[in-house]
Amino acid sequence: MKNIFLFLTLLVLSVSAQAQQNQTVQDSTKTEKLDEVLLSATRAKDKTPVAFTNITKEELESINLGQDLPILLDQLPSVVTTSDAGAGVGYTGIRVRGSDATRVNVTINGIPYNDAESQGTFWVNMPDFVSSVEDIQLQRGVGTSTNGSAAFGASLNLKTLNPSTNGYATTTNAVGSFGTRKHNISIGSGIKNNFYAEGRLSNIQSDGYIDRARADLNSYYLEAGFLSKKTSLKAIVFGGKEETYQSWYGTPEAVVNNDRAGIQAFIDRNFPSNTETQNLLNSGRTYNFYTYDNEVDSYQQTHYQLHASHQFSSHFSANISGNYTRGKGYFEQYKDDENLGDYFPNSTNASDEGDVIRRRWLDNDFYALVYSLNYRKNDLSLYLGGGYNTYKGDHFGEVIWDSFPSEIPVRSNYYFSFGDKKDYNTYLKAEYNMSSNLFVLIDLQYRKVDYKSVGTSSDLLNIDVKESYNFFNPKLGLTYKIDNYNSIYGSYAVANREPNRDDLTKNPIRPKSEKLHDFEFGYKLKTPTFYTTANLYYMNYDNQLVLTGELDDVGDAIRQNVDKSYRAGIELQAGYKVSKQFRIDANATFSQNKIKAFNYIIYDTQYDSSTFNTVSYEPVVTQFEDTDISFSPNVIFGSTLTFSPIKNGNIVLLSKYVGKQYLDNTSNDSKSIDAYFVNNLNLSYKFKPKWIKEIAVNLLVNNLFNSEYVSNGYTYSYYYRAEGSFDAPITENFYYPQATTNFLVGATLKF
Repeated sequence: MKNIFLFLTLLVLSVSAQAQQNQTVQDSTKTEKLDEVLLSATRAKDKTPVAFTNITKEELESINLGQDLPILLDQLPSVVTTSDAGAGVGYTGIRVRGSDATRVNVTINGIPYNDAESQGTFWVNMPDFVSSVEDIQLQRGVGTSTNGSAAFGASLNLKTLNPSTNGYATTTNAVGSFGTRKHNISIGSGIKNNFYAEGRLSNIQSDGYIDRARADLNSYYLEAGFLSKKTSLKAIVFGGKEETYQSWYGTPEAVVNNDRAGIQAFIDRNFPSNTETQNLLNSGRTYNFYTYDNEVDSYQQTHYQLHASHQFSSHFSANISGNYTRGKGYFEQYKDDENLGDYFPNSTNASDEGDVIRRRWLDNDFYALVYSLNYRKNDLSLYLGGGYNTYKGDHFGEVIWDSFPSEIPVRSNYYFSFGDKKDYNTYLKAEYNMSSNLFVLIDLQYRKVDYKSVGTSSDLLNIDVKESYNFFNPKLGLTYKIDNYNSIYGSYAVANREPNRDDLTKNPIRPKSEKLHDFEFGYKLKTPTFYTTANLYYMNYDNQLVLTGELDDVGDAIRQNVDKSYRAGIELQAGYKVSKQFRIDANATFSQNKIKAFNYIIYDTQYDSSTFNTVSYEPVVTQFEDTDISFSPNVIFGSTLTFSPIKNGNIVLLSKYVGKQYLDNTSNDSKSIDAYFVNNLNLSYKFKPKWIKEIAVNLLVNNLFNSEYVSNGYTYSYYYRAEGSFDAPITENFYYPQATTNFLVGATLKF
């Protein structure tokens, strides 16, 4: 990988020398066209027979006031978002068609962003990244071949800013509820003698809606490059450092509902002699279990990207990109009444008890190389592309303070493991206009994954994993243009996905890889004032990994393969320009998301009522059939009403309805999230005084009508009864309440 970076750096220098003799001034149209070579192989286009949505930077500007990227995408079809801290800053999440972030492939300029081991994405590590984004494409379903982890629900493709032809300076400052504030400054040189440079610095802070759920987020973005008529070279460095107070525990159901009797019952079961009692009784729906001052998550991540694109002829172009990502951080925890043996089992005083402050660390390196060769002539486009990436990560824990009677060295490591993952893919895609009306897509991908991990887990269990996977992912689609306004399309795609790190290290039975057959059929109508689309989908899974209630050796939830499951639905979109001043846009998803059959497990813990010692611990198995997949609402609706009473002034009402979601896969109403309907109001106005290029003022009022709702949660059930009794199982539900009415107001100055 070092040799690749050296080669690309030398290429930059050699072309730079040539540029001294050829200083062609580029207009913005040519610049953008050449820049598109980066993503032309993986992005869907108008004729591509998949369901997708494009979002431009202009569409995001008025609401980009500090909240994380998932929250800004909330209005997209089939999308549901959530925020741990309740106000959209810090840890946030996105689901598409019910699939969580581990099943949504994310790339930045074609470079994989998903964490290699967990397969998730953590936007908290990239605060204010939207300020450096040119556009975003969300493909729903399997979509087109891309780099990195499998797209099992969607793929999210981000492209950073096109180089600005002219020099500029921009600053945005915003403040709002819960002490939220955002400050950034961006500068750019413009293109001078084929060279340019741009940069951004940002800081976002928030106290959070949930108690103590503060966030302090810093980020930067730097880019420099060279552009000629046929060549684009760019070096990009961006990164972020976050410190967030943990709000992962959630709020108990009784506390959310202000059920005093339920709260007391929860206390009796979980905190019979603990000061946590008053915290639970007094805090309300903003309750945070964590009270230790430094119960924080702290992580720093830096990305280095180098991109080279060249137009060899009017028909042939190529792109090669290299990436190195460095990440390191920890989360800190205070734990009381711990046993020394749980950290150092070989200690001679393993039975000692005391309090502990511990840190659990990740220290990782990610290298990636991606490429594409693009051929276009007449009615045929061919793309040969792919990539290779490798991940190396250390997982370790250290005790930074303790009150054990026996002395242990400060910052002693009590576990360590190492993960190594290699991911290779190559794809060949052909797009062909068979006639003026018929478009054909054939997309074939091969992907190979090797993963190994050795060492000890945080629960002091030995880890010994070595697995290899070979996947073939074909895709075939047709688009038929009925006339200048109407078209239909259909596609079939296959995706395969390897288990993640937890699946492989915690599960006593090695899980199988998952497979998805995705069928899509759609209709599009577009006129100058009106558009509508209807997309039918059927996503049929083999061996999907889901939670079944089963626990590992230390009581952590593990996922198991279920033989058959599916998602089927219809996605509707429509937009109508009623007049020059008024526009309506809306989308709706109606779906069924089912597991055909699986075994659900509740553990039966029986104890001796005189000593409270455990007598037995046995799984109780119940078979369920045709149940709803968790976190998969059957109805999702979004609408945007835009009123422009004056030039450059907009009043926008954004509405979102999300139907009932189940917390597990049993379709039990007592373990669910109620449907919710939320409205946000966005006011924006731009004006151009003589002394500055532009001033934009934006106001965002979230949850306009003060709805009390939750958007995420978890559940677990158990028996805990004396010998011979027949008590019903106990279920504990935890939720993540979202903020009531709150606001953000900001001003952007463009020089």
